[in-house]
Amino acid sequence: MFTINPFAVLSETIPSIFLQSFVVVMIGLIILGTVMDIIHKKNVKYFFNNAKKAKKSATRELGTGERVSIIAKTVVYDIGTTSELGAGKRRVAHLLGMYGTILFWVASVIMIFFYASSSSTTPSLWPILWHAGAIMTVLGGAWFWFFLRVDVYSEAQPWYRIIQADLFVLALIATSLFGLIWSYLQSLNLDGRWDDKVFLVFYIVSNLVLFGGVYWSKFAHMFYKPGAAIQKNLAEADGSRDNLPPEADAPEQFGMGIKREAPKHY
Repeated sequence: MFTINPFAVLSETIPSIFLQSFVVVMIGLIILGTVMDIIHKKNVKYFFNNAKKAKKSATRELGTGERVSIIAKTVVYDIGTTSELGAGKRRVAHLLGMYGTILFWVASVIMIFFYASSSSTTPSLWPILWHAGAIMTVLGGAWFWFFLRVDVYSEAQPWYRIIQADLFVLALIATSLFGLIWSYLQSLNLDGRWDDKVFLVFYIVSNLVLFGGVYWSKFAHMFYKPGAAIQKNLAEADGSRDNLPPEADAPEQFGMGIKREAPKHY
């Protein structure tokens, strides 16, 4: 199971061009949903207005090298290790889910576009990364969902309470879990099996919900957070952060806060 490319096996019945087209459509849904989210909430406008205010309030000019260094540190440390969450279980769960998802998606694209055909032999590395990423995502997502959600602890809400903002994490868990089950059932390779087809459908539907629900979920926040973190660190370095009015310093608009609130789409 762990060394088998499930998409290569699937391509024996479904042409690989359909698998590749599905990936392209999912990418298109991400772009469309993110653009709609930007237009509706005007996050990019807020970002640039905040950057202009920060520039006027700066007490020192940053050189190109210093800017590059700050941006690199932000990407590697703040974003790459989710340092804003501090030490603890929440950060570990987030890292499991984040890096598991990255492995899962990257391995999926590579296996589908380069090895999803009967004439191609998939190096065992990619199926291993795909399965490992899916397992990490399920573990991190389930850990967060059942034990670490803020409102469950602070407001005594039941674990099964679902709001619109939960669409992203639930669809992400479902996609990874259904993918694992589909791969396992497919690897049994017994004549007359039909249950792998059922979980393949579940896997496809969960992907459609995940990528098609960008506008309604917190998916788009993944794109806002890096920009907000970089802007925050640059503002601290040039002294403008201390001189900004409180309303201009609101990283929660970009998903930097950890409070779970439903997206305000009407």
